[in-house]
Amino acid sequence: MNHLQTSPAEAGCSAISWHTEDGCRLWGRNYDFDRLAQGSGMTFLPRNTSYFCVCGPDGPQSPQTSRYACAGTGLLLSPTPVLYEGINEKGLAGGQLYYRNFARYAAENQPGTEPIQPPFLVFHLLSQCASVEEAARYLEQHLTLVSIPMMGTVAPLHWSFHDRTGETMVVEPDADGVHIYRNTLGVMTNSPGYPWHRLNLLNYAGIRDQDYASVELMGETLDQCFSGSGAQGLPGDFSSPSRFVRLAFLKKYALPGRNESEGVSRMFHLLQSAAFPLGMVKVSHVSHVTELDKDVVPYDYTVYSTVYSSESLRAYWTTYEDQRIRFLDLSALLDRREPLTVPFSRQPDFLDMTPADGR
Repeated sequence: MNHLQTSPAEAGCSAISWHTEDGCRLWGRNYDFDRLAQGSGMTFLPRNTSYFCVCGPDGPQSPQTSRYACAGTGLLLSPTPVLYEGINEKGLAGGQLYYRNFARYAAENQPGTEPIQPPFLVFHLLSQCASVEEAARYLEQHLTLVSIPMMGTVAPLHWSFHDRTGETMVVEPDADGVHIYRNTLGVMTNSPGYPWHRLNLLNYAGIRDQDYASVELMGETLDQCFSGSGAQGLPGDFSSPSRFVRLAFLKKYALPGRNESEGVSRMFHLLQSAAFPLGMVKVSHVSHVTELDKDVVPYDYTVYSTVYSSESLRAYWTTYEDQRIRFLDLSALLDRREPLTVPFSRQPDFLDMTPADGR
């Protein structure tokens, strides 16, 4: 494993849950940042993996042992792995998103609970819990998110989790405590918090999938000459509130696939609607660059996108450079005892369809 040298948590991102006509539950996200730490990739962590919830200045605390195998984007760090998002063998999926200016953590551990540093929460809940219900209860009763620096910083995060029942929850550590929102809309972006984003949808109540009819104006009739007028007012910028609105209405109106293959393909289109094109979101403050951070650019962009299936346990992904969809099948790895990382492809992958004889 690599040594703990990087801060992969400080990023933007959008997350969404969806389903297919035959009942397959999907959860996915965009990872928006100005880099990807060297060594990051689609990572498998087997059952009985030993790890820690706190790696503070005094060294690791008591070790944990994973109950469930997991797969997701992350790093095999030492002494504990990090998952930015992922899925476990029971179909629980979820990930962390940037929560700048809002995230607040406890200064010290609450009695009767175990402390956990925020970047370790995704893997810890996936490795110990089988459902959203279990994850919510485990977090409420057994954990305290603590403000202990990791690599010199405390990452401001909130989280989205989804399971085979179709429920999606959002977890937000605010100044007045940790809030767990159950049965949410299944969409999350960045700051502000989930209740604000949900209420903000009322500003776009007129958005629909049906074009508006002809307009009567001062005795004249103006007939529609283009499609899509029902979505007039749908924000198209890359801010967190705009991405939340776009994904919420896309989730409402977009046609789900008939099965997993079709659903995953269509879900990547939804994620692309909230993606950052390279060059459109210039970074105003570059965070600390570590020895594992390579090819840092002065822009946030959608470094990769992932979709996870709670039924097949497949983890699908694309990268900014390579839009070909690849997948890792967690169900085929359940008997494996060693961790595994599949590197991301960061080069375009074109399929040449030219006939060999040129005819």
